[in-house]
Amino acid sequence: MDLRELVSALNDFASPALAESWDNVGLLVEPSPPHTVKTLFLTNDLTEEVMEEAVQKKADLVLSYHPPIFTPLKRVTWKTWKERLVVRALENRIGIYSPHTAYDAIPHGVNNWLTKGLGACTSVPLHPSTAPSSPAEGTHRVEFCADAEHLDAVLFKIKDIPEISCLTTLPARVEGEEQTRVTLNCSQKALPEAVALLSQNNLLHKTEILLLQKPLVPQTGMGRLCTLREPVPLSDIIERIKGHLKLPHVRVAVGTGRTLESPVKKAALCAGSGSSVLKGTEADLYLTGEMSHHEVLDAVAHGISVILCEHSNTERGFLAELRDALTIHLQNKINIIVSEKDRDPLQVA
Repeated sequence: MDLRELVSALNDFASPALAESWDNVGLLVEPSPPHTVKTLFLTNDLTEEVMEEAVQKKADLVLSYHPPIFTPLKRVTWKTWKERLVVRALENRIGIYSPHTAYDAIPHGVNNWLTKGLGACTSVPLHPSTAPSSPAEGTHRVEFCADAEHLDAVLFKIKDIPEISCLTTLPARVEGEEQTRVTLNCSQKALPEAVALLSQNNLLHKTEILLLQKPLVPQTGMGRLCTLREPVPLSDIIERIKGHLKLPHVRVAVGTGRTLESPVKKAALCAGSGSSVLKGTEADLYLTGEMSHHEVLDAVAHGISVILCEHSNTERGFLAELRDALTIHLQNKINIIVSEKDRDPLQVA
């Protein structure tokens, strides 16, 4: 497949618009076109060892769940390991694509894969995603009526306000008088200036301001709140998680007033570093990769047990499922392989 065609298909699989605003997702490194992709290489973290593996396996595009370029690069030299990744990628005509939190949000993504470690359960996003393109522009809709005396002057000035869009006019009859109804979309920043202009022209009493709320996307968003079909002792949940993630151990903090035999009915989870997503959620258990010492103490004080599995251990196992899903999505047009060198950097010595 042509690289640009493949990137479009990957964006259809998980829209980059669903990623968090702070994230850096999409195509990060692009070899000069035209660039044909025969082999897509999947990894959780793109380290130098993994890049060498991608080169040896003749990958044309690396899909790295974590973006290897996150903070801006001021130069591309051989000095730092992230710069060297870019150099190696371009020298070997390998593109780099990262989905990160877009894959956290989608219904068929990382967090839904993680829920499978709990056993039979239902789940909903902790922080639902909103539709990225509806409404397309503006945060508020402003509607007002004006007579011929005010209309031209108001329209002339309002068009000069930045971040005003979708301005339309229609004839209207108000209290027996022929007037014009004006509708426009504006940003939060532009709203005060628009209101001030209407006030100066004595039109506020004929004005309606509506907040434009984007609809929620079903089963899409950050984190998951899971309700188990049957309550299960915490000790059993621990064994299930270890089996699902193929780990010999996890770290556990038992909530105040709880024991390893206490039942777990509701579990809140977030792959990776989940404390900001989980915070304040009422549950019997928090499951994530990592939390700070004080965040764990706070959860335990509220009677919530915590299971920590290390950051990328809660994500990496998804790659095998992703390979199968992308094979179907891309209609078997390219070879998809999963890195054998990718691993969590932390080990128990």
